[in-house]
Amino acid sequence: MLRALSRPATRLMERWLPDAFIFVLVLTIVAALSAVIFEANSPVAVVRMWGDGFWKLLEFSMQMLLVLVTGYILASSPPVRALLTRLAGLAGSAGSAIILVSVVSLIASWLNWGFGLVVGAIFARELARQIRVDYRLLVAAAYSGFVIWHGGISGSIPLTISTPGHFTEGQIGIVPTALTIFSSWNLTICLALFIVIPIANRMMMPDDHEMVLVDPAMLHDAPEAPISANPTPAERLENSRILMWLVGIPGLLWLAMHFGGGGGLNLNVVNFLFLFLGIILHGSARSLLSALDRAVKGGAGIVIQFPFYAGIMAIMTGSGLATSLSEFFVSISTAETLPFWSFIAGGIVNIFVPSGGGQWAVQAPVMLPAAEALGADIPRVAMGVAWGDAWTNLLQPFWALPMLGIAGLKARDIMGYCVVMLLVTGVVIGAGLLFL
Repeated sequence: MLRALSRPATRLMERWLPDAFIFVLVLTIVAALSAVIFEANSPVAVVRMWGDGFWKLLEFSMQMLLVLVTGYILASSPPVRALLTRLAGLAGSAGSAIILVSVVSLIASWLNWGFGLVVGAIFARELARQIRVDYRLLVAAAYSGFVIWHGGISGSIPLTISTPGHFTEGQIGIVPTALTIFSSWNLTICLALFIVIPIANRMMMPDDHEMVLVDPAMLHDAPEAPISANPTPAERLENSRILMWLVGIPGLLWLAMHFGGGGGLNLNVVNFLFLFLGIILHGSARSLLSALDRAVKGGAGIVIQFPFYAGIMAIMTGSGLATSLSEFFVSISTAETLPFWSFIAGGIVNIFVPSGGGQWAVQAPVMLPAAEALGADIPRVAMGVAWGDAWTNLLQPFWALPMLGIAGLKARDIMGYCVVMLLVTGVVIGAGLLFL
């Protein structure tokens, strides 16, 4: 059934889904027109919101670019390549490759969302080198594991409301992660996704004559130029392992002090970890810079598109669109159904505001008073928004950009499979929020 459903979905996306940059331009126009038509904002006011917010994600854009670059640097180091090669060797067929990449991506994304994006893409490349498998589905399977991230230990909304001093502390107090991430019902949803996603991806496998294969040679990096027999002093420095150790070891020492002092994972720490492990494992600046040259080629989409998403977020929040959308779903909710409708509202808002923290800032002032008035479970409502934010990432190419950059694909190549997975995971998560 899923295979039959994935065929028209894939054809539809290949024909009608434009490049991710065109997608963000269309979203910008839709958000702007909606702000004028439904919220009675003047065109001039909307343009001002858009322009004022356009550069608000610069720090985050750089962080995301570094997720791609540092992750690629680490994964292209000789020891990690050897490990991925051995792990990929566990897959003896196309079906087992799809299941294996799904499970690896789910585990990595549950631990940390940035880690999951990079590991999933690079592991998919390695599997495609060894197994004859549809490359589009392989990368889509790697991306589908990302849907679990907001129910995992790097989920921004549950971590925010468990942190002293968060902006809604006066209203709901500190909500420990034992009631959100590590609650029995949330762990049950995660477990269900660990079972359903690999199976669903496997069920979407096309027939042999329908497979879109990739030439394994295209996935191998060009060999480095041989070291000169009579290196210059500059070349000796470029190939010096000692120089890399002198910088890399203090970086790892800082990480040990950070985690030993109770520090946790965030995007900056993940990038720091990837970079300094990469410095140590590459062993020379020459090898690392060669990997860097290859990595940055996939980052163009992040550089140009993230400012447009920042502008869309400014329109959605400044115009009142996001608030009105949340209020509509609150108006049709009861205490039992509010977590589910929070999930649906979160999913829709995420298409325009693809940021968990930013989305919570918009929806919390609506959802939390409603939860109190209806007597709904506040941790479950908060996680409903969180799961909605993660869920429609399967439809929103914003978060796929780093993975697509590493894999060398376009959004249209994988979104047909992702739309099917959107339906499958929507049923699992929605049922969990309603009935568990």
